[in-house]
Amino acid sequence: MTKHFYEIFDTRLLITDPRMFSGLAWFLLTLTPLVFLQRLLHREIQAVFLISTRHPGLTVGLFSMLFFPGVLLHELSHFVTAKLLGVRTGGFSLLPQVLPDGRLMLGYVETQRADVVRDSLIGLAPLIAGGLFLTYASIYQLNLLLLWQTFQNRQFDLFFDALGALPSVNDFSLWFYLTFAVSSTMLPSASDRHAWTPLAVWVAGILALALLAGAGPWMAVTVAPPLNDFLQSVAMLFGMSVVVHVILVLPTFLLHKFLARLLKVDIA
Repeated sequence: MTKHFYEIFDTRLLITDPRMFSGLAWFLLTLTPLVFLQRLLHREIQAVFLISTRHPGLTVGLFSMLFFPGVLLHELSHFVTAKLLGVRTGGFSLLPQVLPDGRLMLGYVETQRADVVRDSLIGLAPLIAGGLFLTYASIYQLNLLLLWQTFQNRQFDLFFDALGALPSVNDFSLWFYLTFAVSSTMLPSASDRHAWTPLAVWVAGILALALLAGAGPWMAVTVAPPLNDFLQSVAMLFGMSVVVHVILVLPTFLLHKFLARLLKVDIA
């Protein structure tokens, strides 16, 4: 008699395995400080420029020049993606504009409204383009992957050793600046994300129907692992961007306070 052996796979174990959600956890743990550090660093840089020049217009100009490579990639990615998806484009600008509510817009691309999928992809384009650039610059030029891995593994001695060795990298100043400029401007803006909410509702609805139809075990085996790996990859890019911002935020803050005391003027 031939015996047939069947592999019994308990999907309940997979669903309750914390490693299944490690990508989402790292994604949230890196995105949150990145958003905070971006806003903090941008504010400190603007304070340094404004205290030094005491001229709002010149401050806007210097600030936009500092982030020009990132703004160029951000807006160009919108434009190219819209063209590839067959969405009509309008005005294109890389000149800074102060909006009526006081916010600074460093550039824009006008695109015709399309369906939620194409609008979402156009809005996501800067993050994809910025992520591709950061993958090349941070991993192959700056070796920041070692920093991220040592930090993730809580090897803090090795982390600080690798951090101290960064300036010895070839063309370190150029690649560090480009990594900073791109990583600090790659997150989609509120207008870029306008189509994400309806798309998320559609995805959530489809997911709910799939679960009701009994596709949960299949999704846990086939969909969850690659999605987790993808989120871990995105978290790695966010983590390396956080490292860059951490390196810059304290010196910029100290420069702000030094100039404020020296020139006896500060901003709220």
